[in-house]
Amino acid sequence: MKQFFKFMLASMAALFVSGFILFLFFMVLISSMATEKEVGVKDHSILEISLSTEIKERSSKNPLEGFSFADLSNEKSIGLNDILASINSAAGDPQIDGIYLNLRNASGSMATLEEIRNALLDFKKSKKFIYAYSEGYSQRAYYLASLADKIYLYPEGEVDFHGLNANLMFFKGALEKLEIEPEIIRHGKFKSAVEPFMYDKMSPENKEQTKVFIGSLWNQYLTDIAASRGTSVEELQKTADNLSGRNGKLALESKLVDQLAYYDEVIDILKQKTGVSENTSLNFIDLKKYSKTITRTKDFLAPKIAIIYANGDIVSGKSDDDQMGSTTIAEAIRKARKDSTIKAIVLRVNSPGGSALASDVIWRETILARKAKPLVVSMGDYAASGGYYISCAANKIVAQPNTITGSIGVFGLMFNTQKMFNNKLGITFDTVKTARMAGLGDMNYPLTAEERAIMQESVEDIYGTFIQHVADGRKMLVSEVDSIGQGRVWSGTDAKQLGLVDELGGIDRAIEIAAQLAKLDKHREIEMPEQKEFFDKLFEDLNAEASTKTLKTQLGPLYNDYVRVKAALENQGVQARIPYSLDIR
Repeated sequence: MKQFFKFMLASMAALFVSGFILFLFFMVLISSMATEKEVGVKDHSILEISLSTEIKERSSKNPLEGFSFADLSNEKSIGLNDILASINSAAGDPQIDGIYLNLRNASGSMATLEEIRNALLDFKKSKKFIYAYSEGYSQRAYYLASLADKIYLYPEGEVDFHGLNANLMFFKGALEKLEIEPEIIRHGKFKSAVEPFMYDKMSPENKEQTKVFIGSLWNQYLTDIAASRGTSVEELQKTADNLSGRNGKLALESKLVDQLAYYDEVIDILKQKTGVSENTSLNFIDLKKYSKTITRTKDFLAPKIAIIYANGDIVSGKSDDDQMGSTTIAEAIRKARKDSTIKAIVLRVNSPGGSALASDVIWRETILARKAKPLVVSMGDYAASGGYYISCAANKIVAQPNTITGSIGVFGLMFNTQKMFNNKLGITFDTVKTARMAGLGDMNYPLTAEERAIMQESVEDIYGTFIQHVADGRKMLVSEVDSIGQGRVWSGTDAKQLGLVDELGGIDRAIEIAAQLAKLDKHREIEMPEQKEFFDKLFEDLNAEASTKTLKTQLGPLYNDYVRVKAALENQGVQARIPYSLDIR
């Protein structure tokens, strides 16, 4: 009996503690949500933009995204949709005097930053000021800062202006040490996604394509900065070659910045600009808070344009934060097609590709959607391989000049781990089959000649289907698509010249085209797929977020390499995927 009461009291104590923790959790949540509602904009406010957190395509509805229970801090990111809306709203807001770019590291790839940069250029038409300040500018941060009316740099700071480089990781040596044999089947001399498993450096074809498209991105980068800074591409190239931003004095001499100043001096300049007295604090309001104040008036009787976000690696099944599930995206397109109040669809694609089968499932829904109503694709940072596959049927394709696209090709990848298990671990395998091909896909023996032929046939069939879809969608000959396909990667600028893209621009331009094709004088926009509600998403996110944060803390700068290796090992089977991720630093 004594033991019974001991267990009962322990259970009650655990229940009480759990309840108390849950109570505290909801108090923090309610407090957080209440604080957000109290945000207001004061007269002579300055919109502060830092972009230090990850930039996703759209903001999450989960109020605890980025919340740390360890120190009760909140680093919730803001989506590109809200960033653009905030900048646009600030231009016409009489309480906003200007924008302060508080930059050092700017997250986001170049196409995302170009969308933001273009929004800032539109903001300048309001005649309000944009000032930039940092203790040091990364290359991406400087791309945004370069359009500012004045660029201030901490006297001991630097502007990291050195050019672009594409960094590739090769696994061939590691696989040899582990005695793992990659089984590679591909079509296309440029389909270099499998090269890290075949070689220890880039093939001549891969080096050629990388040189061409990274050169295109760099040229766009220099052209944009030259236009804003009133200099030439040639002068900027010299600056990069000589690392003339490596300290404050050189950065000033090279005209990368307008003035060397300490933070307190910049604050004084901003006070003078906004007419705030010396003893009064400036009214800064950051993007996340300002986005909560925007009044999004909508005409609920107006016809709708559906913006469908297709982000991440393409996989079969349902989507999550980092992957585009064919079931989820196909269902969203189908729903938009069947909804008579939706008059046009904008498919926002930001994907390096993935499963060829999953890509085809989504492609089929785009074909049906185009027959029912205008379908326009807006390409983000990537819309390559499988990302291009799901885009090619659209009425119009809009991409940024520095979007990475194309990569029209297919590959198959499997691993033979027999020697590793035998020689490293002393593990052997034996098998019994009821059919000759029953073991196809097993990782414990090498492919036979017959199995390899079957895999090659599958890759060729899928590639043939791929280029036929592109030819049909883009009104080109199959031979033309094949000549610019073969797995080759292109920038948005080059893709337009080749006919793979119709127009250069951002998501706003894609929406404008969709409205024109649907002959809409006015419209309202809805976002799809619908985001999960808070309680549906909460417990799903907590474990994943904690795991990711732990890995990032432990691995530091090696975290991105870990992600690449993990993805490489998971990408078995027939894939339509971009060769590599591009780091611009």
